[in-house]
Amino acid sequence: MGNVGRKILVVDDNADFIDFIRRFLESKGFQVSIALTGKTAIEKTLSDIPELVLLDLKLPDMPGEEVLKSIKGIDKDIAIVVITGFGGEQVAVDMMRKGATDFLSKPIDHQVLLSSMKNALEIRDAQIEDGRFDRYPSLEKFFPFLAHEIRNPLHAISGALAIIQRRSDLKDELLSQSVKIISEEVKHLNEFVQECLNFVRPPNMVRIAEVEINEVVSVVMNVISHMFESESRKIRVTMEMNPNLPKIYVNYEEIKQAFLNIVKNAFEAMPEGGQFTIRTRDKSDPPRCIEVTFMDNGIGIKKENLSRLSNPFFTTKLRGTGLGLAICHRIINERHGGKIYVESEENKGTTIKVELPIGRPLGEK
Repeated sequence: MGNVGRKILVVDDNADFIDFIRRFLESKGFQVSIALTGKTAIEKTLSDIPELVLLDLKLPDMPGEEVLKSIKGIDKDIAIVVITGFGGEQVAVDMMRKGATDFLSKPIDHQVLLSSMKNALEIRDAQIEDGRFDRYPSLEKFFPFLAHEIRNPLHAISGALAIIQRRSDLKDELLSQSVKIISEEVKHLNEFVQECLNFVRPPNMVRIAEVEINEVVSVVMNVISHMFESESRKIRVTMEMNPNLPKIYVNYEEIKQAFLNIVKNAFEAMPEGGQFTIRTRDKSDPPRCIEVTFMDNGIGIKKENLSRLSNPFFTTKLRGTGLGLAICHRIINERHGGKIYVESEENKGTTIKVELPIGRPLGEK
């Protein structure tokens, strides 16, 4: 989600500062309202819930932390970034324990502010998505609860790390490596939580539209190139795309997620580099469908493991969740009426074929 129309409330008793911030954020597409006092901030929150609050701790009528508590009491999903000209690391930690997502010191760098806001809004959106599943039974109810319990401390850890990285030059090698490890582990846990949520997402939340499958493939390969750009492995990529494919009725985001999981697995199966080929074609054999083929010459999969690939939590990776191909199976087979075929030979590579029906929206017979 972009900046356009996202509602921001700026709370500060400095009229010049608040006007400057308002004009800057509006130039970036945000919808901005302002409050010069804590009371006004609470009243504005009650009348029109903001998505994010930029909150100064030093206000003329009441302590900023009381305003923070009141705003969180109105809507716990409101993201709050504390901005102040006083206070150190201890104040930052205290505010984050009370519900703030981040803590910035004046004077504020424009890019640091935008980065902090982007992170805070992403956390807010993720928390809201977690809550959308509360009405579903069994796994659909358990995973969102688990996600909420995991993400809350992860957000605090991420915020604390951001403060350390901004306020330390990290010249100490041990400190630098420790921060890097913590950051990577937080990212890994966040990915695990998101995979759990993707796996249990109820079918009635799927939005169907006409989609060009070649466009999905191109977007996925662009994402993958960024994910692996810092690694030394040399993977040759060949894309054989049929330019005359008809559009199909699918959920764009879900098909993108399924393809991303498949390609990511393929790249991870080639730690020393290799050849990856992706091919799209209009398969005329009845029933007519679009076929997308993913081929790698990586480490392959043992024969005895092939039948277990669609089982949730089955994985042969040291750091894998086992949900990647299970999510693909649920998206392709269960939600889109398609099929997945996997052929693999250990130490020779893997071929995965995905078939998606043409001209039949999800749920139609």
